[in-house]
Amino acid sequence: MPFEDKTLTCLGCGAEFVFSAEEQEFFASRSYSEPKRCPSCRAARRSERAAGGSSVRTRVMYPATCAACGKETQVPFEPKEGRPVFCRDCYMTRGSDDPRPEPQP
Repeated sequence: MPFEDKTLTCLGCGAEFVFSAEEQEFFASRSYSEPKRCPSCRAARRSERAAGGSSVRTRVMYPATCAACGKETQVPFEPKEGRPVFCRDCYMTRGSDDPRPEPQP
């Protein structure tokens, strides 16, 4: 079945673009469906995804007081009452094995 150039309308920008016979043959050989976006909109979406795009969530940080040194810090989880929270420095020197805070001087 010979392929012929088709004119399609881009879902992203509304512009018309040519879906060439060569592209159709390539898409068919890989069982791809027809493109819904023009080449420039497809490239923009690819670069958006590669750069993180809108799918990346901003991490919520919660204020806390370090149980070992008393320094104000921020942690990526909501601290629970009765559970010690450590600043980065204290956590790195203590390790994660011992959850009990060292007494403050």
